[in-house]
Amino acid sequence: TVAPGVIALAVMSTAFTSLAIATGFDRRSGALRLLGTTPLSRGNLLLARALSVAVIEIIQIALILATAAALGWRPEGSPLPAVVLVILGTAAFAAWAFVLAGALRAEATLAVANGIYLVLMLAGGVVIPASSLPSGWATVVNLLPSGALASGLRDVFDPGATMPWAAAAVLVVWAGVGFVVASRTFRWD
Repeated sequence: TVAPGVIALAVMSTAFTSLAIATGFDRRSGALRLLGTTPLSRGNLLLARALSVAVIEIIQIALILATAAALGWRPEGSPLPAVVLVILGTAAFAAWAFVLAGALRAEATLAVANGIYLVLMLAGGVVIPASSLPSGWATVVNLLPSGALASGLRDVFDPGATMPWAAAAVLVVWAGVGFVVASRTFRWD
């Protein structure tokens, strides 16, 4: 229960909170506007930021897995569904990070991103699994990107587990809606 939750927490903190805050302050300082004038397209710039988040996540997840293994964690199940869930979770959280960073002032992005992070961490199925919550709240939590990612990761490490399609679908919807909203609301300066 703990290691998959910590992996979900790492994805959420890197792909959402950190990316939103860094992008918001880069926008405020004018760095994004200047980068937008280079031959690198704006879409490729956002893609590069998302890929840099992925590199950080790979390092974080490797350290988390090594620590969990040293503490005796022996996951079962296929790692491929876990990789797919991490990619989908990263896309969902990165999309909403760009929504916040493009729509709010840097200081507001800092406050809102940290507030959302705390709420999702404590009540969004990351620290406390959705299965431990009252059934009505558990249903809501499993429809949040944090709950879908954490629950999906917990499920894939069970013996004989397969791809948690419901969790993957939730993450795809959050990513898709987030990228549509970001593409319409993101401001470069």
